[in-house]
Amino acid sequence: MKPCFCIKRKSLFLTKNSLKGLTMTNKLPTQKDVINYMDTLTNWGRWGKEDQLGTLNLITSTTRLNAIKLIEDGISISCSRPLIPEIAPDIRFQFSRFAIDTGEHREDTTSDAENNRRGASEFIGMVFHGMNVTHIDSLSHMFWNGKMYNGFSSNEVTSGQGTQKNAVDVAINGILSKCVLLDIPLLKNKKWLSSDEYVLPEDIENAEKYFNVNVEPGDILLIRTGNYKRRLEEGPSNPTVSGVTSCHVACAPYFKKKDISLLGSDSPNDINPSPYPNLRFPLHTVCLIGMGLWFLDNANLEQLASECIKRNRWSFTLSINPLDQKNCPGSPVNPVAIF
Repeated sequence: MKPCFCIKRKSLFLTKNSLKGLTMTNKLPTQKDVINYMDTLTNWGRWGKEDQLGTLNLITSTTRLNAIKLIEDGISISCSRPLIPEIAPDIRFQFSRFAIDTGEHREDTTSDAENNRRGASEFIGMVFHGMNVTHIDSLSHMFWNGKMYNGFSSNEVTSGQGTQKNAVDVAINGILSKCVLLDIPLLKNKKWLSSDEYVLPEDIENAEKYFNVNVEPGDILLIRTGNYKRRLEEGPSNPTVSGVTSCHVACAPYFKKKDISLLGSDSPNDINPSPYPNLRFPLHTVCLIGMGLWFLDNANLEQLASECIKRNRWSFTLSINPLDQKNCPGSPVNPVAIF
């Protein structure tokens, strides 16, 4: 029996009949169409030839103040996955953590007092880009024909100096805006989307109608696919074998039309394997490079989704704060939703 998700408002009681009248399958873009997106959806020069913020320019002081007004009772929810030190099929680079100093053997008061009054310390290290660590991608994360967002050369990213343009530290003052969560499995009466089931533009448009929300310029858009819930319940799997669901690049024109400031998901924000032979990461390519649209990858949206169902509310305030890392193409983050 398929799960049935019931929401307080009668119009959101999800049944087959309630899907009538919603938009269904559109034609998917060809590889040539996707490559043309680099021209038709471009934001290069929109905010000046030296701009490195991209769509974060859409978050203004007024945007932040309006987002803060959405806070009702101050309940906060983390949207970050825990850092996993274990090896797993979907972890390409193992998270490293070891103790520098501990509290062991500090209770012996007969020994040197200075030695007994020390504290705990540890080292952590990670490759956060991938399919498991919750992180944001800055606009230097991807290249197309030797260029990144706004026409900056890929040569601006070097092994010695790091990222000289489009680095994550341009967002060091934080990303705070109104956020909309669109729960696609809930829309479709599923626990999660299968690995070969893409999120399409009509899914997003239908979800907007279904949950009675309006994605506006400067908004952060979170798309729940159920990818992380599947991992929690079924365990990790090798994405090169089992595949990974995400938004199809066909959604890019919608993102441009809506002028969202950041796209986040509980997936890596690209379908694996790619549906295009010569575009390994089509959504990253079009959005990061062409549109200057920042990404939040591998979020944990489970508790947030439950809270939205409980409140029958799908918009809220979201705060994302990257580490103060100079010359880096992204950062691990702990996004916090506030109601």
